[in-house]
Amino acid sequence: MPVLGFAHYNLRGNRATLDTLRDFYVQVVGLRLGDRPPFNNFGYWLYIGERDVLHLTEASPNEERPAHVTNTFDHVAFVCADMPSFEARLQALNVRYRLDHVPLTGQQQLFFLDPVGNGVELNFAEVDR
Repeated sequence: MPVLGFAHYNLRGNRATLDTLRDFYVQVVGLRLGDRPPFNNFGYWLYIGERDVLHLTEASPNEERPAHVTNTFDHVAFVCADMPSFEARLQALNVRYRLDHVPLTGQQQLFFLDPVGNGVELNFAEVDR
């Protein structure tokens, strides 16, 4: 019974929040808005290539989350290329970020927050700076 791979992650909110998140993940991160099945609730699916990786789903107004559950979500990470272009995009859009370096592998990482405070990590193979 092996796990075969990662499917997607889902963020929930009202329509205005979903629109803000859609625009951010398309304009800043570079995901692509794509097809979504005709579910009964409103939402968006965002893609990397042909694969849906982020689902944005409207929360119902009377939706209740268990009070005893603490949100432990920290960040989502994407494999990327062309770090200088991403840094230029983040700077042009006034997105505050921090740079980190992974010891031994040489991998570079950019960390920042989306408009509602979820962490985003962009990973790059070793690059010349």
